[in-house]
Amino acid sequence: MKFEHKKLNNGLNIVAEVNKEAQSAAIGFFTKTGARDETDNINGVSHFLEHMLFKGTDGLSALDVNLYFDNLGAVYNAFTSEENTVYYAATLPEQFAEVTKLWCKLLRPSLRDDDFNMEKNVILEEIAMYKDLPQFDVMDKCRALHFGVHPCAKSVLGTVESIKALKSEQMREYFDRRYAPDNITATVAGNFDFEEICDLIEAGCGKWPPKQTSRKTEYFAGTAKKDSEKKNNLNRLHICLASPTVSYQDEKCYAAMLLAKIIGDDSGSRFFWELIDTAIAETAVMQCEAMDGVGAFYSYINTDAKNGEKVMQIVESVFQSLQKEKISVKELQTAKNKVLSSITLKNEVPMGRLIELGFNWVYLGKYRPIEDEIQKIKDVSIDDLTALLADFPLTQYTQFSLGPKK
Repeated sequence: MKFEHKKLNNGLNIVAEVNKEAQSAAIGFFTKTGARDETDNINGVSHFLEHMLFKGTDGLSALDVNLYFDNLGAVYNAFTSEENTVYYAATLPEQFAEVTKLWCKLLRPSLRDDDFNMEKNVILEEIAMYKDLPQFDVMDKCRALHFGVHPCAKSVLGTVESIKALKSEQMREYFDRRYAPDNITATVAGNFDFEEICDLIEAGCGKWPPKQTSRKTEYFAGTAKKDSEKKNNLNRLHICLASPTVSYQDEKCYAAMLLAKIIGDDSGSRFFWELIDTAIAETAVMQCEAMDGVGAFYSYINTDAKNGEKVMQIVESVFQSLQKEKISVKELQTAKNKVLSSITLKNEVPMGRLIELGFNWVYLGKYRPIEDEIQKIKDVSIDDLTALLADFPLTQYTQFSLGPKK
């Protein structure tokens, strides 16, 4: 595999990993904008724009866009997070140039009022749908409680109030400001001709004016607050915990990733043996979310309401034991095996490699080959985990619970 990089005159970066042995190629446009870059009155606009790009351009309708991708046999989609909006597609090498040209067009959409007004109802339905999913709802509310006044507290979907009040002019202003070429990274992976793809991207995107977009990346330790809510339509208790950890830019993020596996992997972890294997909870998992300048561990537990107090006693016991005694060599090696398997399997295909390649450039501004990722995980020691726990005690967590009224 060969790494390639080109920066256009307007600041748009093209990063690529060429693999002539691959049977497909994938492209993604990583736009460094998400919920944390919004103000309260336009909360949800990043996700709104994700929808709007599929509505087409002055020369392409929404139907045209769908037919175009389908005729090319492309696997395509987009996603929005607190920090990024990513548009991607994967297809056969012989169709790849056409897919690239299509995305270059779509990244300058028409943003029609008629489409805006229709999509507003779609997004309000999406918010209502996720409100009916307690796992999503409890994690969204826990994130907001944990981050408090920090920008990462904002919901990716926005609120019913913010979406209803959003004006098409506000959306267009946000698009002009954030979808600047110097805030976008075009990422390519798989079997393709780098010079050809660069020429296509430059032809399609090279005249976009730069904006010098920025973002505040201040660290935040979390509020450590506790709150709860009861709902009529729930039969189970859903608990989310959040505690601070390192950012994506910190080398200790590998230790944080492994620690989350040791504590809350869906099989063979401490949560698994203490809560799942004993039939006290149905779900008990932990994930590490390393972000731009800040990070958080999130734990999610689904249990019978009558077990709530017992669950939290066990969780406290697990967290306290980690502070008092070292993690075993076996636990660490098992976690490494799981993470290494996951990373290797994902990166074997261009679509999986695309995400790693893009985020490493967005967050770090550099290329990191898969071999380096693997070595950094292998190099994590028990002392590294001990030091991480000393700096970020898991016992200092924010908690939000959703449970039944009865």
